[in-house]
Amino acid sequence: MELIADVLLAAGAFGAAVYCFVLQRRLRRFTQLESGMGGAIAVLSAQVDDLTRALAAARGAASQSTDRLEELTQRADQMATRLELLVSALHDLPEAEDRAEPAADRRMRFVRARVRRETEAAE
Repeated sequence: MELIADVLLAAGAFGAAVYCFVLQRRLRRFTQLESGMGGAIAVLSAQVDDLTRALAAARGAASQSTDRLEELTQRADQMATRLELLVSALHDLPEAEDRAEPAADRRMRFVRARVRRETEAAE
């Protein structure tokens, strides 16, 4: 009986050794950087690093854009207030008909540009 137990124990140990050998080969293929899953993990890790840097750059640009937009909004509010004051001041001015000169008193002016003649240019 002891002999059968020893044979079964040896067969079990041999089976475990074969199983460990198979697992070791699979793990080696899995972790190979050139062709296995390790290569895919390395590539994905590099892509994650690149995306992290790109995200940081995009956050910086968005922050600068936000600051600039806030500044421009404040300036626009100031200009809107100033325009409102100017428009309200225009209501206090006399009508355009009261200020205008009669049409007969105005003279039209024409500005003519001098044209150089080819003979003058040659001299």
